[in-house]
Amino acid sequence: MPRYALKLEYDGTGFVGWQMQDNGLSIQQVLESATAKLNANTPTPVTVAGRTDAGVHAEAQIAHVDYATDWPPNKLREALNFHMKPHRVVVRAAALVPNDFSARFSAIGRAYRYRILNRRARPALQEGQVWHVQRPLDVPAMHEAAQTLLGRHDFTSFRAAACQAKSPQRTLDRLDVTHTTETIEFTVEARSFLHHQVRNMVGTLKLVGDGTWPITRIAEILAARDRSQAGPTAPASGLTMLAVRYPTEIFPV
Repeated sequence: MPRYALKLEYDGTGFVGWQMQDNGLSIQQVLESATAKLNANTPTPVTVAGRTDAGVHAEAQIAHVDYATDWPPNKLREALNFHMKPHRVVVRAAALVPNDFSARFSAIGRAYRYRILNRRARPALQEGQVWHVQRPLDVPAMHEAAQTLLGRHDFTSFRAAACQAKSPQRTLDRLDVTHTTETIEFTVEARSFLHHQVRNMVGTLKLVGDGTWPITRIAEILAARDRSQAGPTAPASGLTMLAVRYPTEIFPV
């Protein structure tokens, strides 16, 4: 049975997240409805690299799906995209992969971007794509504070109460804070993340940026291993899954 990897792009606005739920439309539901249509309306489960929350976007989420028959990858991409209209979910690329490939467990790295629109005026073009913060933020201070979080740590202070991960230990490879005029970007990379870890780190660093907390406070929060010591969870709208890395390149350049 052939296995295909899919590179997905989606706007999470209006979805209940990746995972199928009873209270609204999920990205998984849209995609699996399309995969079933190409398999004689037989349910065709899809495995994803990371289950994004409601309102979170993706530029290159990776999933895999098995089919009983062979599909030329480009035709599979086009067929799935046809059946997912008019939803803002698309397959950017499809590729045949070995049967032991797992979009989730074969991944060796994940990257996310978080964007803050830092200006007085509310967003018009970027509504639903950023966190709008009116108060000026000190980007160099946030970046300096962010470097405290690099490396392997117990990230309990930045973990959602509902997180189901067995261990709070994670290794953070990158957390850069940069800006261009009115937009502040957080680029975050690790092998894997805890539930809400990125959004909780951003919400905490924002308090450094607006002068509420000193840079040294971040080390204290990390050491406390107590979620109540950290800042609020940043809104989902600013978060985008950028990439998933594997030991070998999956999609042709």
